[in-house]
Amino acid sequence: MEIASYIFMTIGGLFYLLGGLGILRMPDTFNRIQAGTKATTLGAFTLLIGIGFNNPEWFPKLLLIIVFIAFANPIGSSALAKASYKSCDLPDNLVQDDLIDLFGGKEDGPS
Repeated sequence: MEIASYIFMTIGGLFYLLGGLGILRMPDTFNRIQAGTKATTLGAFTLLIGIGFNNPEWFPKLLLIIVFIAFANPIGSSALAKASYKSCDLPDNLVQDDLIDLFGGKEDGPS
């Protein structure tokens, strides 16, 4: 069980490492939010599962933490993406903006 624990914790650490690399390498804010959120969610899940294998008596609490992360990370990333969209930090290569009617947008010229 201890070997499985270390394997899961190593995989979790690798997800965190790749998430940090994705945040550094992605070209715009929306890609960075997505890379960070996906990687930290998967990294936290595998890290907590590894800790659960190492300490089985903690498993119910760790599952509760996993459920909280599963709800909190998407909500937090959506809030960041909406705030970024509203501040008009849009990528230069944006072809179609489907949210312009929903949130409004910044006009190109002075009003």
